[in-house]
Amino acid sequence: MQGRSTKRQKEQARKQHQQEKDAKREERKKVKSERPTRQPGEVDPDIADIVPGPQPPLEY
Repeated sequence: MQGRSTKRQKEQARKQHQQEKDAKREERKKVKSERPTRQPGEVDPDIADIVPGPQPPLEY
């Protein structure tokens, strides 16, 4: 019967995918915990160069 072997393959692929996702999640958690924290008053590097307000037109 083809149905059983196909179902088993799908289940194994799903389980493997979930294990990969869990491993990536743990890796991100580990990297995040090792990242140094910013001190109060320090500029957030993600928004350091952003200027609020209307943006100048792009020159071609």
